[in-house]
Amino acid sequence: MKQTEIILGGGLAIYFYLEAEDTNQQLTMFKVVIHPNARVPAAHYHQHFDETIYCLKGLIHFTIDGNPVELRAGDYYFIPRGTPHGFVNKTQETVEMLCYVTPGVFSSAYFKEIAAVLNAGGPPDMQQLKAIMLRHGLVPVPAAL
Repeated sequence: MKQTEIILGGGLAIYFYLEAEDTNQQLTMFKVVIHPNARVPAAHYHQHFDETIYCLKGLIHFTIDGNPVELRAGDYYFIPRGTPHGFVNKTQETVEMLCYVTPGVFSSAYFKEIAAVLNAGGPPDMQQLKAIMLRHGLVPVPAAL
């Protein structure tokens, strides 16, 4: 069993379990720990992959294709590629989600690049964050969805 990689940034902790090379490019899998008041990714959609979210702990508020969706521990949701979505932890409790991405074209490199910007100190460079998102197939959309 390989060592789990942990990436920290902006009040998020990403535990990367499976990279594309681990699964013959079939999927990637990671856990997202979202602390209260954490910086979360801008509302976006995925160009080249689908994502399934399984809530492990807490209550997470999503907006998916303009619709509010709340996930509690044990709830799951499939987000097809091209579907605008965003999320936020509105509670004072930590939230944990397990994320499956198919096919395995998304990697921990995205989170490492984002964390480097968020951990640099001072206000993050929003243009740099947008460029990282686009490079990894995440397309920002207006927050209102």
